[in-house]
Amino acid sequence: EQLVESGGGLVQAGGSLRLSCASSGRTFSTYAMAWFRQAPGKEREFVSAIRWSDGITYYADSVKGRFTISRDNAKNTVYLQMNSLKPEDTAVYSCASGYGSSLYGLRATARYNYWGQGTQVTVSS
Repeated sequence: EQLVESGGGLVQAGGSLRLSCASSGRTFSTYAMAWFRQAPGKEREFVSAIRWSDGITYYADSVKGRFTISRDNAKNTVYLQMNSLKPEDTAVYSCASGYGSSLYGLRATARYNYWGQGTQVTVSS
């Protein structure tokens, strides 16, 4: 499976961006898709996830109320609408897909089988 992100860029604080992640190849039996981010010098952190079957969503506390994850099943695409962006949101954002069962929860990187290459989001103050 291949995951290709798009939509990153440079935006001023308070602005908005929408990230997209298109999945191709193996797309059946997707359990969940998620967004993670990694800022320079920091570990990769969970941002948001969506369960493919029922659309239930999960968010990190730092983005709750500002970011919205959604999916388009027909297009095998997941989106991340980011509003009220802050300089601390600056990072490389990567999408990931997970299949089958796992001992790991949806907030863990180990839950996911495939990753995209990432897209840079820079928020200026």
